[in-house]
Amino acid sequence: MAPAADREGYWGPPTSTLEWCEENYAVSYHIAEFWNTVSNLIFILPPIYGAIQTYKDGLEKRYLAAYLCLTAVGLGSWCFHMTLKYEMQLLDELPMIYSCCVFVYCLYECFKYKNTVNYPLLFLLITYSFVVSIVYLNLKEPVFHQIMYGTLVSIIVLRSVYIVLWVYPWLRGLGYTSLTVFLMGFFLWNVDNIFCDKLRALREKMPPVVGAVTQFHAWWHILTGLGSYLHILL
Repeated sequence: MAPAADREGYWGPPTSTLEWCEENYAVSYHIAEFWNTVSNLIFILPPIYGAIQTYKDGLEKRYLAAYLCLTAVGLGSWCFHMTLKYEMQLLDELPMIYSCCVFVYCLYECFKYKNTVNYPLLFLLITYSFVVSIVYLNLKEPVFHQIMYGTLVSIIVLRSVYIVLWVYPWLRGLGYTSLTVFLMGFFLWNVDNIFCDKLRALREKMPPVVGAVTQFHAWWHILTGLGSYLHILL
């Protein structure tokens, strides 16, 4: 039997510019990265519930957009990790930019008293999304996407910290919890990238179910999905 990382599967050879540490087609012939795929349920199911509750409660449309964007990220990431195709990679990565722009908009509109639209901020975020998309489609450099995504996340974190420190201090528990959970996911994402060879060697010596616990990119999905959901609640 060929090594797990070299197994062929339903979707054929990967065409994405990124591959993660999980062994390809080790669990299912139809799913390239099984654990990285199913872990995206945390991005899909809770936000759908949140969107339904937002609609029932009659909250403003920007919150509905935030939940639906998070769901779109989960669906795109599911398709990417299931197929490892470049087109599906874009379906994962570009919605990450768009959803963060929606989060930024919500955070900077949380003090208004009327249901109005901040057109200058909306124009700025749409322009940012458009420019990032065009450059990334032509550049095809994952580091560029990570920098642009990280920039938005930094804005979100700084704005959130300002809110819970100076404006709504009674929300500090929720704010710090969402931030801590997200940072834990980011830490495991780096561990998965840096120590991939060691993790793969370790998994070869472990039962499959136990080895699944070391799929840290899947944990990145779970923790950042939960952290993002809590952040929308904030």
